[in-house]
Amino acid sequence: MRRGYPWPLTWFDQLAFNEGEYGVAKQLATSKNTSVSGLADAGILRSKAGKVRLLEPAEFPLDWHPTTDKRLTAWEMVHHLIRALDSGGDIAAAALVAKLGSQSETARELFYRLYTLCERKKRANEAMAYNGLVQSWPEIARLARETSSSAPRGTGDLFDAPLSS
Repeated sequence: MRRGYPWPLTWFDQLAFNEGEYGVAKQLATSKNTSVSGLADAGILRSKAGKVRLLEPAEFPLDWHPTTDKRLTAWEMVHHLIRALDSGGDIAAAALVAKLGSQSETARELFYRLYTLCERKKRANEAMAYNGLVQSWPEIARLARETSSSAPRGTGDLFDAPLSS
């Protein structure tokens, strides 16, 4: 899996979840060795009518599963974790962390970084979502370890197995 967040982090730093000009997005993508269309294919942004914006956590698909995502990025892991935490609490977020396995550490690094960025920029609304993960992480990680260690081996569905790095 690619770390998958230099472009979105830079865009978020500048615009948060607001729209920006496609030309600016394309120039930034080129400088980060990626493409706007590739980021759209990864499912982290919308590009339409000359405008680009990052998806907010509530806009990520409900049926997403990390093992079936062909372009898994840390950015989407973080925002799916926020969605899971908001909709199902620590238990739902822990179930997702168990599926992410060691890749959840990359997501953890990113949401701490995003929380710090939001605090620095005084973006209270966005900071709350990332802070929710920061505050809940010890319990989420504990529950994920319990889920992983208590899962029967060899009897589960392929999609229930934690990802390996």
